[in-house]
Amino acid sequence: MDLCCRSTAAVDRRGRQSEGSRGLESHTVPGRRIERRWPLLRWSVSSATLGVPQAAGPITFALVALSLTGNTSGGAAMILAMTLAQVIGAIPITRLARNLPLATALKLLVAIRTLALISIGLFAAYEAPFAWLIVLAAAAGLVNGAAYGYLRAVLNHLAPGSRLPRALGIAATLNETTFVLAPVAASGLGTLSPILAVLALAAVGAVPALLVPSIGPAHGEGVHRARGSVISPSILPWLMCAAASGATVAAIEIGAVALALNFGYEPASAIMFTVPLCLTSVASGIWVSVRNRMATRKTVLAQLSIMTLGSALAALDQSVTTTVIATVLIGCVMAPLSTYYSLILDTLAPPQRRPEVFALLRTANATGVIFASAVLTMVSLSMALIAVTGLMIIATTTAAIASARR
Repeated sequence: MDLCCRSTAAVDRRGRQSEGSRGLESHTVPGRRIERRWPLLRWSVSSATLGVPQAAGPITFALVALSLTGNTSGGAAMILAMTLAQVIGAIPITRLARNLPLATALKLLVAIRTLALISIGLFAAYEAPFAWLIVLAAAAGLVNGAAYGYLRAVLNHLAPGSRLPRALGIAATLNETTFVLAPVAASGLGTLSPILAVLALAAVGAVPALLVPSIGPAHGEGVHRARGSVISPSILPWLMCAAASGATVAAIEIGAVALALNFGYEPASAIMFTVPLCLTSVASGIWVSVRNRMATRKTVLAQLSIMTLGSALAALDQSVTTTVIATVLIGCVMAPLSTYYSLILDTLAPPQRRPEVFALLRTANATGVIFASAVLTMVSLSMALIAVTGLMIIATTTAAIASARR
């Protein structure tokens, strides 16, 4: 009884102390809020600018290739090299930097990418053999997956779990904005000078190295003690879903011109499909931020089904209206799904291996883009959309089975 009373008294004292501390905080809330929001703002800007080289790369590299070789196919080769290198280097590069503080590792990886991109501009200015530009594009892409993994891991030290959905929703919204604005800016600068466009791309892509908040000595300590594969049975279904989602979105974005031509419109009319996709994705990102909650499994399965339906409608090739509705359906669930993938992997991954798992998440998305690009290259547009729809059906079914077992 005496022990019980002392425990109760201790709890009461802690309760009074916590109430007193809350009362003290009430006088300093504005300052504290600013202090908390500033690092998150810097992280959000870092997240938005990290993807600029990938967003502006296709147009920028195509213009560089055109100026050097008279053909834009070299630009596609550079993007392919960058994407494949990202897939190959995600886990090895993440593990190489595991003993560094998270923010330091990110800065180092971004610096390597920036140096590679600047080298592309210099090599292009001196008209070096185009093969060197492809090698440098691969070097820039090699660190992309690892850089994202470390950037995402930094967020865990800046925001409590209750605020992660909002932070990730904002990041998804800014990411879509980046993928809308960056190609436009690259096109404008590229008409003046392709080399200037490459250097601008490198400069903006370097922003995370300058802005990412310092979180002290936190790093991937303990990773060297973790054994076995980082891909567990609980993680694999969501990586599959991320790959399928990436393939679905990429099929619409890459195939937009082909879709316009298929319906008898000019190539410029491709914006009929890309603009609704981007606008609805931005709107869904805002919705995720305002809601600030992690979706339930049933909701996620419904969202996966909506994306599958959108992909199937696009594959039907019925009319412009049907295809636009398909892009709207896909765009409405893009941000919620990407946010959920990040949150669920955050809960499933061992703390010491989160950078690796987040790098895998980015790699899964890139793998989906590669799949969509490959099928669009090898088969007709309609067959490619059917293949992507089949991939979405498999991913959705896998997620449903995993959820049922859980």
